[in-house]
Amino acid sequence: MTDGHDIIAGQSIELLKKLHILTRDGKLNQDSRRKLKQVNHLFRFIEPLLNDICRDHPGLMLVDHGAGKSYLGFILYDLYFKHLESDFRIIGIETRDELVAKSRILSDKLGFNKMRFYNISVAESTSSKDIPETVDIVTALHACDTATDDAIRFALHKKARHIVLVPCCQAEVAAVLRKNKSIALASKSLTEIWRHPIHTREFASLLTNVLRCLQLEAHGYQVTVTELVGWEHSMKNELIIATYKNLPRLRPSERLNDLLNSLGISELKDRFFIR
Repeated sequence: MTDGHDIIAGQSIELLKKLHILTRDGKLNQDSRRKLKQVNHLFRFIEPLLNDICRDHPGLMLVDHGAGKSYLGFILYDLYFKHLESDFRIIGIETRDELVAKSRILSDKLGFNKMRFYNISVAESTSSKDIPETVDIVTALHACDTATDDAIRFALHKKARHIVLVPCCQAEVAAVLRKNKSIALASKSLTEIWRHPIHTREFASLLTNVLRCLQLEAHGYQVTVTELVGWEHSMKNELIIATYKNLPRLRPSERLNDLLNSLGISELKDRFFIR
């Protein structure tokens, strides 16, 4: 059996077996241990947000984008939602139809009847009739490249109170930096930061998340950025948590615009939803 440090008190061993995080005899391999550690650690960040919603109204609605095998949704249901007496709903959005089908089968087997799974893209979900007009919490765990930005757009459109993001594989900003590099090098010494290809990739990844944080702040959110787990478990480790506080919007909006202009990537204004 796995040691108790990997399992949260009250967590269903049978669920972890069905998710293939634990083997049939209850053991963990190294990869599964990393996955369990990440999702359980993320639960500890999300739990206070769930409590915040439940204090105000009973019909909690959570949408998980790029759900994959829906580890997060199932573990949230097991650790938190199944104990709620009030109404709630977890929606998983995933483009791979085979994973959606498997998640539906598993939720039926487990009796997790307030989970729904849709085979659509993050972008399509914003206008989908299957998704309510407003949601409470939006999560996107390792939604690749612009899927994270689509999840932010979705959350803003649906007036989500809380947004939880673990971005990965940011390529769009790097492509724009590379495209405009020769012009920028001739006029700005700042361009030396991303002159070499490896620096372009690393700088673009950092810059993408900085722009996302400013974007959220420009829509009245309070933003916290931290590590999800130790770097030894995952290199895609940045956790962004945004909570709507109706904060002043002008300064972060100006900072975002200025950053895009000064780095020669103003063509990305539409992506970062500048009003």
